[in-house]
Amino acid sequence: QVQLVESGGGLVQSGSSLRLSCAASASLHSFNAVRWYRQRPGKERELVADFTDGRTPNYPETMKGRFTISRDYAKNTIYLQMSSLNSDDTAVYYCYADQLFQGRQYEYWGQGTQVTVLS
Repeated sequence: QVQLVESGGGLVQSGSSLRLSCAASASLHSFNAVRWYRQRPGKERELVADFTDGRTPNYPETMKGRFTISRDYAKNTIYLQMSSLNSDDTAVYYCYADQLFQGRQYEYWGQGTQVTVLS
């Protein structure tokens, strides 16, 4: 069973930057997709950033410019660099990864890390 462990969340002031980390218990090479999602209070979970099939990162239009996803294969860690944070970015941020094996998809989620931005 693959485990994903997020860290780096916390309480920050508006305009700050923050980097989240997601440490995987398996090699990043074993994953089909790695992503960051977030869930704001009272809202549905939404995609923040995506790496699928090792291609260049993808971001929803609303996330472009302030969020950057990156990977460190040596550390089996996925990062989310966030800048110019504002109160609307307050959310629980989740790491996601999936594996494809013999025609089946296996999905994994981290436990989430809370980011609170003070206005």
